[in-house]
Amino acid sequence: METLDSYIDWTDCELVERVPGKVSGRPMVRCTGIQADTIVQDADVGSPLEEIHENYRDLPLPDI
Repeated sequence: METLDSYIDWTDCELVERVPGKVSGRPMVRCTGIQADTIVQDADVGSPLEEIHENYRDLPLPDI
């Protein structure tokens, strides 16, 4: 199964980091443990920003 991680280049995104040993080294929102591609997938299926924020309270709405 292809994931967003396989075609999104997160290198220049200061809100995203990769930490070896955390979430299998996948890109995550800095200091949260929330996988970055999860947020993108939620937005892609049409979830409103407010709903995404409700699901991920540790992530400030402007960062979404």
